[in-house]
Amino acid sequence: MENRRKFLKDSAKISGILALSGAFGGAIGRNLFAKDSTNIGNLASANPANNTINSMKGTNMKYIKLGQSDLSVSRICLGCMTFGKPQSSNQTWLLDQAKSDEMIKRSLELGINFFDTANTYNGGTSEEFLGKAIKKFAKREDVILATKVHFNEGKLSYKAIKREIDGSLKRLGTDYVDLYITHRFDYTTPVEETMRALDETIREGKVRYIGTSAMFAYQFYKMQEIARQNGYHTFISMQNHYNLIYREEEREMMQLLEEEKVMMTPYSPLAAGRLARSWRANTERSKNDNFAKQKYDRNEKIDEPICRRVEEISKKYGVSMSEVALAWLLSKPLVASPIVGVTKISHLEDAAKSVNLVLSQSDIAYLEELYEPHEVVGAIRP
Repeated sequence: MENRRKFLKDSAKISGILALSGAFGGAIGRNLFAKDSTNIGNLASANPANNTINSMKGTNMKYIKLGQSDLSVSRICLGCMTFGKPQSSNQTWLLDQAKSDEMIKRSLELGINFFDTANTYNGGTSEEFLGKAIKKFAKREDVILATKVHFNEGKLSYKAIKREIDGSLKRLGTDYVDLYITHRFDYTTPVEETMRALDETIREGKVRYIGTSAMFAYQFYKMQEIARQNGYHTFISMQNHYNLIYREEEREMMQLLEEEKVMMTPYSPLAAGRLARSWRANTERSKNDNFAKQKYDRNEKIDEPICRRVEEISKKYGVSMSEVALAWLLSKPLVASPIVGVTKISHLEDAAKSVNLVLSQSDIAYLEELYEPHEVVGAIRP
């Protein structure tokens, strides 16, 4: 009964936050988020274990504890969606095994120890390519492997999770993953069933920690609370859509993450390249990635001016645009490691350099000033 009362009380508090945000959402001006994330708290700095370190010989990479876990992750995570065998004719930018090996080897040389993939990326071949490369170039205990589950038969049902974790482990060639992430919220499966299945993967030794990905704040709270009420493990990380031209997470989710002591590993930190180059650059991926076009090009009129400001700041410091965009993310207290997907070694090296670029408060304010509210992209509706 006491747990039930606490749940209702906390739910009311969250509902109040959501209602307040909703009341002002339609009339928000350009400077809604210009105050930065300073009142989000100091989750990263409050814990001495979260202080950045340079422990890999010959690199300038920095590391941070991922939330309340003991996972020490590099401040840049290599996203592996660009690795694998094409599943359609327009996936012309994908890297084959040899090129994936080269990219992963260089990542390790740069001090990157955190790798993110998913069970359905390129028909599972992303996991296969990553697993083979790690066996060639690293000791398993020296890297942090994350994979995801949801876009599969059964989504987040008990049966599906138990089946899919075994499939992922087989493709990765390992007997455990460090971080197992629910790829989206599942409207078809009871939350208790999902959290029970995830908890079992940890108790069975197949998973060390669990995380989640893009969803609405009330859904995240519901999953965490149901896990607590049943004595299950809770999420330690949130892989959400967050970058300089998509900041809707600042409305509700980031305040809730601070309260839950959960850190972010944002995906699409460079907005599919739009924060790393001229908006209309003629690259292979920009021509053929229809999903990225749907996600970003409809807001070109309000977003491109922000990209031009990124370019201005990059020229001011003599660095690449991607270094500026990533340095902005890394200035946020709740951001642990942006997930960077690249197809060129030079882009990977730029990403690694970003951990040592410190933007001034005036730089940050200048980059944030023009932001306008966007429709939600990432969290899915029923």
